[in-house]
Amino acid sequence: MRKYNQDHEYGGMLAETWDLLRGDTSRWPDRFFYRGFIKEHGGRVLDVGCGTGRLLLDYLSDGIDIEGVDNSPDMLERCREKAREFGLVPTLYQQSMVDLDLPHRYRIIIVPSSSFQLVTEVEDARNTMGKFFQHLEPGGLLIMPFMSIWKEGTPLENDWVQDGEAADPEECVVIRRWSRSRYDLDQQLEHTETRFEEVIAGEIICSEYHSRSPATRWYTQHQARDIYGQAGFTDLRMFSEFSRQPARDDDRIFCVVGSKPGSS
Repeated sequence: MRKYNQDHEYGGMLAETWDLLRGDTSRWPDRFFYRGFIKEHGGRVLDVGCGTGRLLLDYLSDGIDIEGVDNSPDMLERCREKAREFGLVPTLYQQSMVDLDLPHRYRIIIVPSSSFQLVTEVEDARNTMGKFFQHLEPGGLLIMPFMSIWKEGTPLENDWVQDGEAADPEECVVIRRWSRSRYDLDQQLEHTETRFEEVIAGEIICSEYHSRSPATRWYTQHQARDIYGQAGFTDLRMFSEFSRQPARDDDRIFCVVGSKPGSS
């Protein structure tokens, strides 16, 4: 088994198998949630953590003025490959959200898939919120989902479990993903290990190990509201999952929408 050890986390077999193991995402509810705000407010959009372009390419094909940023060159290259298949030419930047420094300002910034929670240091998270604030036009919106990683009453450490399998007909191979996690309740941090296997005729021909420690930080609704407010956002709204219904106390996924004061 080879160990993935690169400067960016989302590379190697994780990037290579990303779309295959996710399957059909065309009906995922966040797609329609963000699109609703984009249609209502218009203007240029930034997709932070755009990855292989799940949302970006769909929106771009609909004529939405959207750009993407991601810190993984592997994920961005796969996004470009997919874009070429559709005859699209996306504007993509390779940057960390912590160090965001782009030439444009945006009407809407979306940070899908709880990607903000990949920023695990508290000070880095505050600085990242400041970067988002700077990159918005006056009156612009920051839209981010948050996910409660650990569920009360569940173990603080999990053994290996297979949580993904898909066949790649072009390569005549089956891809399997195995994961395990441990949780630090005091720091609200998740530590993860993942291994990927390529299987042909029942035999593992290749495997790769990834370790992320810590991997993600989780937030309560109160903490999410606070970090928005500390960055200067106002008119905060919290929604239950990807609906327009107000967030409930027991929601494990909730979305926060905040505005940069002023008018464009």
